[in-house]
Amino acid sequence: MWSNTDIAMMSRAIMLARRGRYTTRPNPNVGCVIIDAGGKIVGEGWHRRAGEPHAEVHALKMAADKARGATAYVTLEPCSHYGRTPPCAEALIKHGLKRVVVAMTDPNPQVAGRGIGMLQEAGVQVQSGLLAEQARELNPGFLSRMERNRPWVTLKLAASLDGKTALANGESKWITGPEARRDVQRLRARSCALLTGIETVLADDPSLNVRHAELGSLGETLSEQELIQPLRVILDSNCRMPLDARLLQIASPVLLVSCRPYEDEFLAALPPYVTTLVLAGEDNRVDIAALLQHLSQSCNAVLVEAGATLCGAFISAGLADEMLLYQAPKLLGAAGRNLLALPNYQQIADTPAIRVTDQRKLGNDTRLTLKIGD
Repeated sequence: MWSNTDIAMMSRAIMLARRGRYTTRPNPNVGCVIIDAGGKIVGEGWHRRAGEPHAEVHALKMAADKARGATAYVTLEPCSHYGRTPPCAEALIKHGLKRVVVAMTDPNPQVAGRGIGMLQEAGVQVQSGLLAEQARELNPGFLSRMERNRPWVTLKLAASLDGKTALANGESKWITGPEARRDVQRLRARSCALLTGIETVLADDPSLNVRHAELGSLGETLSEQELIQPLRVILDSNCRMPLDARLLQIASPVLLVSCRPYEDEFLAALPPYVTTLVLAGEDNRVDIAALLQHLSQSCNAVLVEAGATLCGAFISAGLADEMLLYQAPKLLGAAGRNLLALPNYQQIADTPAIRVTDQRKLGNDTRLTLKIGD
């Protein structure tokens, strides 16, 4: 069904789509390639930022009159609705495309096959399903938000060889080396929200922002102005957040989530970029399932950087999709702090299903990407 040219062009479209992974949220990453009848690339583009032209528009602008009678390869079904930009399906029709190859349909209810239908009704030949799995891997967060009404959740963990996150006295700086820490900064830059608990705030006083100077080579291609700071979400069940916390001094969005309202005096002292939310769950803990549903309004991917209890709670509730485990060649001892707080499983069959999807060296450390669940 698919020619070598088809596969090569969609592969290039997928590669182009990856260029937007730090700047498009909450929109998906999309790439487009247009070729003429002779198989020559006459236009290409990718979605660069929410609210700006989509990938197809950039490719059509480059192709100009050469788009008539051409074939377009798009990693996600062209949109069919008017949002902040006009429908891409309409633009493809107006430019006289003969054929459009789509990697996957868009699960967004505003599209969901309508873009393909619009093209077909206009007489454009449409084929879909080419490199669909690779296209899905471009946007796990966007697809999760559309298909499951919650963001994709990644747990970021750092541990020693004996599975400890800190010494018994709490000292943990630094378990991992500079290469791993730079990688975490890049991971933060791709995330819509960073989530932690109040215990981490009280113990470590983190800033939880993306520091451009620590992005390594990425900082050479992504300017500080292009960088989108993630929403910093703090689970603070009993309203213990100190007003002098470092993260409150940095002017980027913060969401404080508690089980009861904060005192008026505290609210009055908060800077304007801090908002609050009350979500009471069982045992005087924030309802994390309700929180994820709330975040799904605008967040594709949530990165959890928290202690053993909160990370364990996400796994136990079936709300964690993957773990990124940075393992350092260190031994912290039997009394060191454990990686996760989990139930006392009685049978191996009851333990969470986990598989390794990627493993790589970062300096002296190893990063494991682990898919959680079936």
